[in-house]
Order: sequence, then C-alpha cells, then structure tokens
Amino acid sequence: MTDSRHTSAPDHVPAASDRRIDAAEAALSRRELLRAGMSLGAVAALGGVELLTARHALGAVARPTISSCATWGAQAPRGTISINNYRPSKILIHHTATANSTDYSQAHAFSLSRSIQQAHFNNGWIDTGQHYTVSRGGYITEGRHRTLETLSGGSTFVMGSHCTGQNSYALGIENEGTYTSTTPPSAQWNKLVDLCAYLCQTYGISSSALYGHRDFLSTQCPGDAFYAQLPSLRSAVAAKLSGTSTTRSWPILREGSSGFRVTSLQYLLRYRGRSVTIDGVFGSGTKSAVVSFQSANGLTADGIVGTQTWEKLVATVSEGSSGDAVRAAQNALRAKGYSVAVDGAFGSGTKSAVVSFQSANGLTADGIVGLNTWAKLVS
Repeated sequence: MTDSRHTSAPDHVPAASDRRIDAAEAALSRRELLRAGMSLGAVAALGGVELLTARHALGAVARPTISSCATWGAQAPRGTISINNYRPSKILIHHTATANSTDYSQAHAFSLSRSIQQAHFNNGWIDTGQHYTVSRGGYITEGRHRTLETLSGGSTFVMGSHCTGQNSYALGIENEGTYTSTTPPSAQWNKLVDLCAYLCQTYGISSSALYGHRDFLSTQCPGDAFYAQLPSLRSAVAAKLSGTSTTRSWPILREGSSGFRVTSLQYLLRYRGRSVTIDGVFGSGTKSAVVSFQSANGLTADGIVGTQTWEKLVATVSEGSSGDAVRAAQNALRAKGYSVAVDGAFGSGTKSAVVSFQSANGLTADGIVGLNTWAKLVS
C-alpha cells in the first residue's frame, strides 16, 4: 500500500479518537533507568602519544535541545490536549514524506513544524499529531503542545495522533524527508539517536521498543531505506543507554600536531560547519576552527583538543551515513590498516572494516561508529 499524501504533511493515519484514553491502558508503567555519574581520570603518556583518559558511566544521557511550540511559532491547539497518566511503552519512527531539503537551518526546521501543524489542522485534528519532529539539519522541535511539559515530569505523556491503535502507548517522532531509497543525513540521524536515548532513559522504554510506523499499519512509512536502519538505531540507542562503565582514551591535539588524527579532526570540524583545510597539519587555521567550535559548545576555548572537545565533535555514523564525519572515520580506518576509500559514503565495505576493527579491539561489533569506537580509532 502506498503512502497517503497531503501537502507538507507527514504520512499519518488519524487516531480513531483524538481525545479518548482506553482505561485498560492506564495500568501501563515503566521503571526509570538509574542515572550514573561521570568522573575524569588523569593525563597519561603512551608510546609518545599524549592521551587523556576519561571514565564515563554511559547511562546518564543528556537531554538534547528541543525547541518548544512557543519557540517555533505554533498556533494554539484547537481543542483540549489529553494526557495519558502513565508512561509510554514504545517509540514509533515516521518520515514526513516531504522533499529531502538541503536547507539545514533552524529557520527551515521551524517553518516545517508550522506547515505540519497547519496540515494536521486541515485533517480536522486538534494539533500536530506527533510528539517530536527532527529536521534534516538536526533540529528537534516539540510537536503536540504539552509534550515537553510531560517530558519534564517523566511519568505521563501527551495523547498524540500519529498511528491508529498506538496513540495510547507510543511516542511518535517525525523525521523530515522521504526515505524510500535513501537514508537520513548524519545530522538528523545523530539527533534522532540522542532524542530516542533520552526518551528511553526518562520513561524507562527499552531500546528494543523502537518501531517503524509500518509495524502497526499498512503504510510505506518510514520508507524502505530508513526502516532497514531501525536495527542500527536500536543498537545506537542501546549503546548510549549502556550503564557499563568504560574507559575511553583520547589523544591530545594542539597547534603543531600532525598526522592522521589531525586529518580526522579536520574532517570532523568541517562536518560541524567550520572552514578548515584538510592537510593533516594543526596550524593556526585549524586552531581557529577548534576555538570557534569550543566557544559555540560551551567548552574552554583554548584551541586544545582533549576529551570534552572530542566527545562533542565526533558524530555517530553507520551504514547509510554520508559526509565529512564518515570521511573522518574512513581516514582513521585507513591509518589503522583497513582498505577503505575516503569517499564519505558509509557503505557495506566501510561497515565490514568497522566490524573488523571493533572485533579486534574488544568493542561491540555492530558496525556503528559511536564514542567508544571513535576513541579507539583516533587513539
């Protein structure tokens, strides 16, 4: 069955009732995950490479930035927003089935949210149907009013209108774009992982309880290519939620450093929007780009790349990802002896190399380049 369509609107089937709460569902509840702390170790020297060792309890997932309805300019809802007085048990992933825009700005994300709300008004709904929207540029917006209010409490959630039969159980996340034959860009994917991990942590939802819209209705949503990525999404979210304390050692890079680590750093800086020459030499231009990135991310703007800068800079990439973050990983894999092209396309060859590298380094061999794999790649 093909997706239903309406101008600038997500591929949704309306809820049978936008306000009804099934009393039988009120018994649902999930325990919250414990949040762990974080401590930093000491600077060590190993084989002439300066390393900063950090011990992290990965169970404490930070809340990503989510722009509220008021921030993106939502109209008031046209009816009473109902609250489910228990926790959701699953997350449903959607695609908007709109154009794969190359406008990655926040302004575009806000415009998208306004157009979705208007389309859902046109459907006769009281408000935006889903709880959250993730733009192709990686901006997260609140969907239905009061979603952020209930998220702050962590024990209730808003009754949405994003999947018939699931609105009393599931949080709905729209992802801008059409993913029948292509996959979300890295910025969007990374923010989706962050959002899902935080929602799972807050509500006690298992990372295995992430589903596609098509799992419950006859629809193409969220697209064949994106749907095929859901196992990787579950793995990436599980990795963020892992309560196992691990030690990651990051190299310290500063002006005067050189080599493959600097090259990967430069690709990552370019991925984060900084203009920098990819030459493997940490000169004044690279330092300026690092200082700019640090200032924008609330870090000490000293131009020295240590643990905190690395862990803000790297991006989770997996099969289907593309761009400079992928080139950074491919560059490091080549330096480690793996035969991969530095072409920015995370295909089956890159995934095989990542799995092999992970297996050889005692990491979970899932083919996803997350924090632990990045730390090993550039160490």
